[in-house]
Amino acid sequence: MRLVLVGPPGAGKGTQAEFIAAHLSVPKISTGDIFRANVSQGTPLGVEAKRYMDAGKLVPDEVTINMVRDRLAEPDAAEGFLLDGFPRTTPQAAALDKLLADLGTALDLVLELVVDDDEVIRRLSGRRTCRGCGKIWHVEFDATTREGICDRCGAELFQRDDDKPETIAARLREYADKTAPLVDYYGAQGKLVGIDATGPVEDVTVRAIDALRSYGG
Repeated sequence: MRLVLVGPPGAGKGTQAEFIAAHLSVPKISTGDIFRANVSQGTPLGVEAKRYMDAGKLVPDEVTINMVRDRLAEPDAAEGFLLDGFPRTTPQAAALDKLLADLGTALDLVLELVVDDDEVIRRLSGRRTCRGCGKIWHVEFDATTREGICDRCGAELFQRDDDKPETIAARLREYADKTAPLVDYYGAQGKLVGIDATGPVEDVTVRAIDALRSYGG
């Protein structure tokens, strides 16, 4: 099965991608992993991407898409894959469709993790990171014994700037502007399936796998 996972920041895409890919026995492919691999291996695309990243600029779609093309052409993706974090925009989605057509295949399904903005802010703004060991806790879902102190190493916890409500709200606005239109794009193709991404991780995984089974996954 060839699958794309979409959803707002804080929807749990990374966690669900791991479980779903394992269930389908296909590789989980994220743009972050692809970028790191190309940069660390010094590939021509990695060198080009690093040039933009070092200058604080966005890597052009053409470079990203070529990296994705190379990754999807690897043997482990021949029978299917799960894309997490790509595409992020409708132009990228159109480029992915063309890329797959060139490879003689197409997406089977796009799974949308549906969660409202209030829940996203609640999830992300409650995260606290340990200054010592780096472990991430949560004031509601995974609280420490002593407030503000890591149970693992005893160091102080802090709230990252990325986890502050105003930053999360800005990320959600960007998602609504750039990525949410993918829902309409794939919906028009009849490939979109939405699942409720609220509640325990295990419950969300069950919903996702049930949705995939109904489509032959």
